[in-house]
This record gives sequence, structure tokens and C-alpha cells, in this order.
Amino acid sequence: MSNVSLSTLKKLKFEGKKFAVLTAYDATFAQLLSQAGIEILLVGDSLGMVVQGCSSTVPVTLEQMIYHTQAVSRGNQGSLIMADLPYMTYATVESALENSARLMQAGAQIVKLEGGAWLSKTIEKLSCCGIPVCAHIGLTPQSVDKIGGYKIQGRDKEKADQMLSDALILQDSGADMLLMECIPSPLAKRITQQLQIPTIGIGAGPETDAQVLVLHDMLGIATDYAPKFVKNFLSGSDDVQQAIASYAESVKNGSFPGPEHCYDL
Repeated sequence: MSNVSLSTLKKLKFEGKKFAVLTAYDATFAQLLSQAGIEILLVGDSLGMVVQGCSSTVPVTLEQMIYHTQAVSRGNQGSLIMADLPYMTYATVESALENSARLMQAGAQIVKLEGGAWLSKTIEKLSCCGIPVCAHIGLTPQSVDKIGGYKIQGRDKEKADQMLSDALILQDSGADMLLMECIPSPLAKRITQQLQIPTIGIGAGPETDAQVLVLHDMLGIATDYAPKFVKNFLSGSDDVQQAIASYAESVKNGSFPGPEHCYDL
């Protein structure tokens, strides 16, 4: 796979072609995923749960994210590397700039932030400084204590309309991509159709421009209960490499996610 850039992904959206995203936390899996044609490697703060054994992503620190981003960067062979800004590292514009710069210097090519329209000034400043941004709306795991658990978001009209409004504001502020987590499929489709930037879904139905799963969930090796939107691709595959290839192909041909993985209004 030739080196993936933001231009690559925007071209895929324009052409109506889907792309695949998976989390990666180390050099070995970064190499496997990039060789399998996964366009984006997400160094997710989900490592707090699947690697460190924490109950949420909240305990993950910036230094830990830098460490794992560096590891993924060493193993990567052409994918775009996206890294999460962890809990409370972008509460102000100044902290977002400083901490995003550190992740970019560690090997990230785009940073991801959780939140709605309140992030507009932060994203505008990051964009002006040449730092690509993926905004993350819907279920935002760093806010799980505030929202009262891992719940589907945007099921009523008022909240759905607010989510669409937030998405448009974030795009206008300079966001390069939008990730939507655990929202009804019709809402994700509506947002995707109205945005010019690529959208990534997880538990957001089949109409987004891309899909992402946590690597451990995709391989069926996570210890906790698997959410509805997860599919075990290792089951029925000969090995891990085949499972990764099957995931990539299923995303790109539109067979994943299926109706059984989706939420309705």
C-alpha cells in the first residue's frame, strides 16, 4: 500500500469508496495492519482498557499515548497514524496545541479529540497551526462518568439535530475527519451525506465513509462483553493475518457492519 494521506481519504470519499480503520498499540500489529491495507491506524486511548486493564479510558496519560504512538510509528508501513488526545489534555486551546504537537512529533499524522461544538475554537487553532484533526462525537468514552455509562446517543430528534449541527460546526472549524460512535444508523447516514469531510463509524451503521473497531474486539480476544456493533473476524479465519484482511475487505465491500450490528432511532 502506498502512503495514505488525508488527500487519499478525501479522494476515496469523493469516489464513494470505503476505507478501513483499526486500533494499533505496538510495532508488530502496526506492521500487520498496514500490510493488510488498513488505511488508518488509530493509537486509541482504548489501550487503557484492552492493554492496561482499566475500567475506562480516563486513566490514560499523554506520556503513555506518546510511547504507544512511537511504537506504532516504527512498525507502520504506509498507513495514516491517528492518535487520541487523552482525558483533559485539550481542555484549553493552549494545552491542545502543546499536547497535539507532542503526539505529532511522536509519529502521529492526525490527532483525535472528543466533543461537540465547544471544540470549534480549539480545532480552528490546531488547523491554523498545521495539525490535522479528527473530531469524535456521539458516545465519547472520556465522558462516560458524566453521561452515566456507555449508552447510545442521538436517538431523539432534538439530540440528533444537535449532533448534526455540531458536526457541521466542527467541519467549518477545520476538522479533517469526523468519527461517530454509538449513534443510530439513519443519523450517521444523514451526517455523512451533509459533510464534505470523511466520516468514520463505530456502532454507527454502514453508511459512513469508513469503519473502525478496537483490534482486540475485532479478533474476539477482549475479555469484556462485546458490544452489539462488534464482529469477531478471527472466528472462521485461519490466522490473525487472514482475520485482518477479512475485516478490511468486509468494510470496503460494505458487508460490515450488517443490520445485526446497527442501532435504530
